[in-house]
Amino acid sequence: MQKTDSIFENTEIAFALKSDSELERAYFLFKMISIEPLVKIGTAATNFALKANLPVEGLIRSTVFDHFCGGVNEEDCLPVIDRMYEKGVSAVLDYSVEGKENVTQFDAALKVVLKIIDFAKEIDAIPIAVFKPTGFGRFYLYEKLSRGEALTEMEQEEWDRVVNRFDIVCKKSKENDITILIDAEESWMQKAADDLITQMMEKYNIEKPIVFNTLQMYRHDRLEFLKQQHALAKEKGFYLGYKLVRGAYMEKENERAEEKGYKSPICKNKEETDINFDAGLKYVLDNLKDIALFAGTHNEESSYLLMQLMQERGLRNNDSRVWFGQLYGMSDHISYNLADKGYNVAKYMPFGPVKDVMPYLIRRAEENTSVGGQTSRELNLLRKEKKRRKLK
Repeated sequence: MQKTDSIFENTEIAFALKSDSELERAYFLFKMISIEPLVKIGTAATNFALKANLPVEGLIRSTVFDHFCGGVNEEDCLPVIDRMYEKGVSAVLDYSVEGKENVTQFDAALKVVLKIIDFAKEIDAIPIAVFKPTGFGRFYLYEKLSRGEALTEMEQEEWDRVVNRFDIVCKKSKENDITILIDAEESWMQKAADDLITQMMEKYNIEKPIVFNTLQMYRHDRLEFLKQQHALAKEKGFYLGYKLVRGAYMEKENERAEEKGYKSPICKNKEETDINFDAGLKYVLDNLKDIALFAGTHNEESSYLLMQLMQERGLRNNDSRVWFGQLYGMSDHISYNLADKGYNVAKYMPFGPVKDVMPYLIRRAEENTSVGGQTSRELNLLRKEKKRRKLK
């Protein structure tokens, strides 16, 4: 795939769904996000206002929420999903309520995910569902098991319920032929999640990949983990599905490693992470008969590389084993231009009550601030489209 093709420069396709006022709002938001002190002040003020029950939900809803989220519930998201699908972009409905700790909340999250699978069964635009491991069980349990410690009798009963929630979702996904992505979280709880997801893959990925784990390639051990899992899957006769991402918890990971005196699991720098991510793409594409891929990336170079790898291997653009994914509200220049060329593309679309989704939105704002190049790229493209429309 020649870089001269530069398909991601086409802003007319990238922003076709945005009205002039939505384009202006996006420009304003990314301009605000690019100013780090403003993000810190805004985050603190928003948290305070929500905790104090000040009437700010309407303001949040009409600005940052509507830009990065599909709606407050599944039905709310449907008009946005339909519009995206007209341009060839599918949706991954992501119930982005974080940090829950009790059985009622875990069972509620399970119900939402099952409802999304029912939705997906009826709506072609939603071919994939997703959940977070800690949406179905306490972080503490994953962490304790990841350390190799035995659970108490009560904890074991609690863990059995976590396993059961995973199983209910994976079983329903297989019955309805809906791909289920399971997100990755912090490294110190991830082993328990990985082990459980591997069990689910072994059970449900018999005919083809249905259950997908997530590999955060900013971890220097993930490529080796992928190879080990591949050997295991070949030995036991099941398929693998992997979502590859760079990762979302870098500062937290490095700080914890320093504080507790162990080697950080994170690659030394961005260049090493990029090399690791791209090596992961190549490994999966070389073994596509055994492993399906969901490439979750906002990186243009990696997207071009994946297109090139597909072309070199004689794969159709819409090969069902390869998906590109970006977050809703970001990197439209990648998503819509890929879809325009016939690739499989899905946007992660967070939804949930405004107050509950705020931790997710704050993380998005902080991530965009820390990845300075990404925010300036968004701004440049939005500026270019605004100018194009004025000259029409």
